[in-house]
Amino acid sequence: MTPEFLFYAILIYLIVEYLFDQYLLWLDNKTLKRPFISAISTFFNETTFLTMQKYNRTKNNFTFISSLFSFIISITFFSVKGFAWFDEFVQLSITQNKILVPIVYLAILGIAADIISLPFSIYNTFVIEQEFGFNKTTVKTFILDKIKGYLLAIVIGGALLLALISFYNFLGKYFWFAAWILFTIFMLGANLFYTSLILPLFNKLDALPEGSLRTKLEDYCQKVNFELNDLKVMDGSKRSNKGNAFFSGIGKKKTIVLFDTLIEKHTEEEIVAVLAHEVGHYKMKHTLKGMVQAVFQTGIMLWLLQQFIDNEILYRAIGMSYPAFHTGTIAFGMVYSPISTLVGIFTNYQSRKNEYEADEFAAKTYSGKELANALKKLTVDSFSNPFPHPLEVAISFSHPTTIQRIERLEKL
Repeated sequence: MTPEFLFYAILIYLIVEYLFDQYLLWLDNKTLKRPFISAISTFFNETTFLTMQKYNRTKNNFTFISSLFSFIISITFFSVKGFAWFDEFVQLSITQNKILVPIVYLAILGIAADIISLPFSIYNTFVIEQEFGFNKTTVKTFILDKIKGYLLAIVIGGALLLALISFYNFLGKYFWFAAWILFTIFMLGANLFYTSLILPLFNKLDALPEGSLRTKLEDYCQKVNFELNDLKVMDGSKRSNKGNAFFSGIGKKKTIVLFDTLIEKHTEEEIVAVLAHEVGHYKMKHTLKGMVQAVFQTGIMLWLLQQFIDNEILYRAIGMSYPAFHTGTIAFGMVYSPISTLVGIFTNYQSRKNEYEADEFAAKTYSGKELANALKKLTVDSFSNPFPHPLEVAISFSHPTTIQRIERLEKL
């Protein structure tokens, strides 16, 4: 294989990937032409159904425009050997320090990518989401979120990147193993401390107050022998009126977080059913299995990175005349992308299977009917398409469709 062959192979893959994504969008738009049917009349009325279709078509059309813009920039930058040119610019104009070069290089590229996507993010939040009544984000909150995100990227991302570069420079072919240990520790720490350290930077978390709802939730946890560290309410309404809930933590440090919008729009029985579903993930060991799988996949990816990062064909394919950590990582990411896509399809399949199992646990230990009612409300409140195309579900969806989950629950 020659660098020229690999260059064109990457180019063709980027084009095919983009076209396939647009094909999925087209398929999704086709499903949004379906007429209202009685099968969904228990949760959608005809007016809301038509609004849901309009919302999703608007989002799809917006995605088409934004992804086309990103694709043109990416393919142009790659075609003119922009990664090599930018490396030369950094070293001639900013620094030649072997530790600082990759940090500055990747930081500027990341900031540039974020700035390019910023107008689309603003339009999506303050025009599309606002038009359909979802947006609760103020300009102040939007700006503060950006600033906090940058600060986290500098502190956490910068520290991880500095460690990776140091491993690469001083450990040679063993750098992947040290990086694997580092990422494993980081993933475990993030899972343990996300709700106590990271999430409070963006959202207010309060203990669920004493009352009927808390009593029912605690009684359920006691019934299924689930030791709960804390029950939190998050001010999700600060940014959107869409409801949600999630489980975080491992071992004895387990926290359930309920959005205030979920509490506002659902009955107490439906909220307990949602909790039962989240507990099901823990009881079925989905959380632990997901963590082990993520650690394993990260190790394989880092090992492959070590095998290819200094490969002459790889770095010459993007126009570089010598190996470098930052450009080698980018080139490897392009080569690894097809593998990542296939892994993502399998991971999504496994995730959908886990959702069915968690639903079954909730149905057996509490109420399938109440969980189904909660799913119906969540679908309507977020204007989710109840009939997405099967191919899109198979490739992109981490959850089964609402219709599929309700049919399973009804059988139970």
